[in-house]
Amino acid sequence: MNLPGEFINEMDDFFSHHEDVQKEGFYESFDKEPLKGIRFSRLKIHSAEEEHALLKDMDEEERPVSWCSGGYYVINEPGGKDPLYHAGVYYPQEPSAMLPAQVMAAKPGEIVLDLCAAPGGKACRLGEDMKGEGLLVANEISFERSKALLRNIERSGIDGVVILNETPENIALRLPLFFDKILIDAPCSGEGMFRRDKNACRSYMNYGPKVCVPLQESILEAADKCLKEGGSIVYSTCTFCVDEDENQIAGFISRHPEYRVKPHPEIKGVTHAGESSVLPGSMRIWPHISDGDGHFCVHLIKGEEKDLKSADEILIKESAGTKDKQAEAALTVLDEVLSDKGRENLLRGRFVSHGTGLFKMTFDERLFKGLKVVKTGLYVGDIKSLKSGKKVFEPSNSIALSLSVDSVREDSYLGLGRDDDRLIKYLRGETISISEEDGLKEAGTILVGIGDYPLGFAKINGQTAKNMYPKAWRLI
Repeated sequence: MNLPGEFINEMDDFFSHHEDVQKEGFYESFDKEPLKGIRFSRLKIHSAEEEHALLKDMDEEERPVSWCSGGYYVINEPGGKDPLYHAGVYYPQEPSAMLPAQVMAAKPGEIVLDLCAAPGGKACRLGEDMKGEGLLVANEISFERSKALLRNIERSGIDGVVILNETPENIALRLPLFFDKILIDAPCSGEGMFRRDKNACRSYMNYGPKVCVPLQESILEAADKCLKEGGSIVYSTCTFCVDEDENQIAGFISRHPEYRVKPHPEIKGVTHAGESSVLPGSMRIWPHISDGDGHFCVHLIKGEEKDLKSADEILIKESAGTKDKQAEAALTVLDEVLSDKGRENLLRGRFVSHGTGLFKMTFDERLFKGLKVVKTGLYVGDIKSLKSGKKVFEPSNSIALSLSVDSVREDSYLGLGRDDDRLIKYLRGETISISEEDGLKEAGTILVGIGDYPLGFAKINGQTAKNMYPKAWRLI
């Protein structure tokens, strides 16, 4: 690979001042094939045995990513046409990119901000760790990129999420000292992506450290204004540039001496900076030393670390009422599918109508007044007008993907095997056949899935089921 001369000079200087970091093999690593990875959902997968069975089903060997629970290296191209991907069972993610959310370790009951969230891999992991018990705000300043973030959040099935399309400064202005934890996967010069993205080298020449350093500084300053005392920031980049990494954070701490670096236990494959380094306790993944692209990560604590879990102060405690006509219509349809457990989970929060759409909120959406909101709460579905003039409720696929198989009635769930030709037909939006052996009711709404993992709804009538899988999500 023809690497930028400026980058080579920068790295030669780095290795000359960091003799503890191996230089041999570094430049050669950019000619190697980039690694592929997947991260299994913490909401949908509940045991190592289940992960192993799924890897076998996907024709993959068991090669865990050492720095991420549920993360694995894969050979085949993940996603795309794989039904397990469509069910949100896993998220395709470059292995090194799995580190920051693992370091953050979000917990149920916390208020968490992913400040630069698209395309959503880290945000999904944070939401999974929170188990729907808290508030996750996923922000993306680019409206186009926020669309991918929305799709990935919906596929993951996580609850208690707000997606914003805002500047960090506006969030700090509207929500000062609001968050318990903030993840910043900062925009950077992208040196760690050179072997993965053919455009990364070209982008580096136009959008290098001189542009990125002041931008990162402004993002960190906004994050400080948003963060509560005792809270934490995890800052990460995919660059090797010291000015964007160690020096950036050292400068931030010099301006805000109440912050300190929280060191983490040694992790295989992750290089931990020692006491003699610019920023002791910071972490790096090197492409010539570990199985992953270049990555930097550091965990900061504001003041004395506290187990804040502040979401309890803003969460809606009561169960949702059904006075809203759309909520009543929704429950009439969903009660055809839901078990008692599923209905109880759905009613945790409050139903709010926006136009023809119905959303379930576990928090007061007025908190985000004055901010550009892409999505707030769990999208339940829409009231559709038929040609006859009749109005019917159509449940969203967000609801389908938020359900577990034990929250669905047995006679309303069609779990298809990978070798069942109806599975691909369903993902293509086609009508599928139903037999007595499926053990389903004769009519009404059902949920279709791959094995025990829901995919979406269908409307059964005797020996056929009309497809309700969204057009925008279907296989072509």
